[in-house]
Amino acid sequence: MLDILRVRYVLFLKGVWQLQKLVVSYCDISGSSRGIRAFIESHLPAFKEGNPQLKVLAELNRGHHPYLKAFYRNNSERVVCVRNQETKEILLQATRLRNTLGNKVTKLRTRHFTHKPSVQGTWTTDLNF
Repeated sequence: MLDILRVRYVLFLKGVWQLQKLVVSYCDISGSSRGIRAFIESHLPAFKEGNPQLKVLAELNRGHHPYLKAFYRNNSERVVCVRNQETKEILLQATRLRNTLGNKVTKLRTRHFTHKPSVQGTWTTDLNF
């Protein structure tokens, strides 16, 4: 049950999907875009139907490697290169972009994170009674 709640928290923030727009950029000539061209023909229509809250655009960008660009509600964006990837891998990357909140990854300073640190201080072995 707790795992289901975690997944729901990742997908939504206050009941709202965080991903607003997904741009699929590809080249119609290059070999590195072969997988994404097949993705656009086979998997993209079903992905659009399954996510009506999401605006999905496909743009032709000749002479460049293919990528997925995600725009989030907090005005952040993520770019994932999908050069020489198969259609299933590209679908996995698109669903990962849909499921993330769009926040930057922050490194925690300690293994234990709390909003209310201890008033007593940290424990040491050098205590004498």
